[in-house]
Amino acid sequence: MLCLLRVFVSSWLLFSVAAGIGCERARASRGETAPPPGDGVTLSFYRNPSPVAPFTVRDIDGRPLSSADWRGKVVFINFWATWCGPCRAEIPALVALQEKYRDRLFILGISEDEGPLDVVKQFAAAQKMNYPIVMLTPELAQLFTGVGAIPTTFVLDRQSRLVQKHVGLFPPERLELETRALAGLPVNARIEEVDRTQKANLENSAQATTIPGVDLAALPPAKRAKALQQLNSEGCTCGCDFTIAKCRIDDPGCGVSLPKAREIVKSVVESR
Repeated sequence: MLCLLRVFVSSWLLFSVAAGIGCERARASRGETAPPPGDGVTLSFYRNPSPVAPFTVRDIDGRPLSSADWRGKVVFINFWATWCGPCRAEIPALVALQEKYRDRLFILGISEDEGPLDVVKQFAAAQKMNYPIVMLTPELAQLFTGVGAIPTTFVLDRQSRLVQKHVGLFPPERLELETRALAGLPVNARIEEVDRTQKANLENSAQATTIPGVDLAALPPAKRAKALQQLNSEGCTCGCDFTIAKCRIDDPGCGVSLPKAREIVKSVVESR
C-alpha cells in the first residue's frame, strides 16, 4: 500500500510539473509571461490622449497597410534612418519586442532615408527587421508632427490614441513595461497621467534632423545625411559641452554654434 502511495505521489508531482511547464509555455506564446522587473518605475501616459486619424500606406515591398488592421493592438510608430547610429542601436530591442508580443503589439518603422530604396531594403533584411517599414511621406509627417530628431517613437493605445512620444534611445525594458500596461497585462509599475508637451529634446542620443539657423533643404540626400551626422557628433566650443546640433536647439542665439554649423554644411557641400 505504501509503495502504491509513493507511486501515486511521484506521478502526481511529475504531472504537476509538466502541466506547469505547459501553462508557462502557453502564456509565453501569448506574451503573458511574468511581468519584467519594474518596481519603483513610473510610466507616464498623456492625460487626454488624442485619436490618430486612420491612414493607409505601402511598405518598402509595395504591400498595402491600413491602420484599421492594427486597432486593438498597442502600436509603436518608429521614425528612424539607416544613417542614424542610435536608430540602428535600438532595432534589436524592437525586433525582440515585436516577436515576444506579436499578438498584442504592432510596430511600424518610418524611414527618413532619402537615398535609393534598395539601401533601406538591404538594411532591413540584414537586421532581420520583423515589422513593416515604410518611407516618410508628407501625409505621415502631418499625422505625426514634431519629429525634429530621430529615433522618435509615437505610442498608440489599443483604441489608436496617441498616449506617449519618446525622442531618442528609450530603454527597452521601459518599452516592454509600456507595452504590457497598454495591452492590459500585469506590470510592476506605477501609472501616471501627464500633459502632452512639444518641447524639443535631444536627450538619449537623439539625432537632430532640423537645426535652427541652418538650411539643409538644398543639399542632396547623401550630403544632407553626412552634414547631419557631423552636426550631431561634433562638439560646440562655446563651453556648453553639447554637440553643435544640441547647442543650436537649446540656445538658438549662441554666436559660436551657428557659424560652426554653417561651416560644416559648407565643407560638406564642397566635398566630393
